[in-house]
Amino acid sequence: MTVKMPTAADALTALEAAADPVRAAGAARYFKTGPGEYGEGDRFIGVTVPQQRELARDFRAMPLDQAETLLGNSVHEARSLALMILVLRYERGDEDERQRVFDLYLRNLDRVDNWDLVDGSAPYIVGPHLLHRDRTLLDTLAVSPVIWRRRIAILATFHFIRAGELGPTLELCHRLLDDRHDLMHKACGWMLREAMKRDQKAVEDWLIARTPGIARTTLRYAIERLPPERRAWYLALR
Repeated sequence: MTVKMPTAADALTALEAAADPVRAAGAARYFKTGPGEYGEGDRFIGVTVPQQRELARDFRAMPLDQAETLLGNSVHEARSLALMILVLRYERGDEDERQRVFDLYLRNLDRVDNWDLVDGSAPYIVGPHLLHRDRTLLDTLAVSPVIWRRRIAILATFHFIRAGELGPTLELCHRLLDDRHDLMHKACGWMLREAMKRDQKAVEDWLIARTPGIARTTLRYAIERLPPERRAWYLALR
């Protein structure tokens, strides 16, 4: 007997069954979808992240072409669900499957278009894929005029940090010092804070050499776990 594989349409039906207009309105405000805001025009239907994760487990056997169709949907939660499925497929796949997932991700970078979509995918697909490969892609993404591509570049290094390699994070944060977007300041500060867990001295040396030129948000995120007197010292130095 032939087993019917789940489709993008099936996933959308499941999302719509879990939709909540009240939550959708709140999400639209939270993710800044108004005119001139970073998420302008994005559409939410009000499905929580835990609900999406449960659906990702239910639909993880979806063929990759159907996941790509889902990723192309205008509904934010549909794109989020598609990326969760891709992460599961990457984590559990063999080398061929991982390459297919990575290639699909790169073909659809324009659909990874808000900070939650970046943060939930780049460290788990881009980072692992590039850990033992050429990383020129990160340099290209880091100079993109599209904020989400720049954020993918720095968030991908989260996987490198976990593997004990801090150099790419510090190098990209240096290159992004002049970035004007607060979401990039937060992303760099977050990665510096994570790197500090691995090698506090190396990151503090990096910070001290650059503190006068670091965005205040980046610095605050980076030093968040330091003792109060040490945090005050950095803020005064800035």
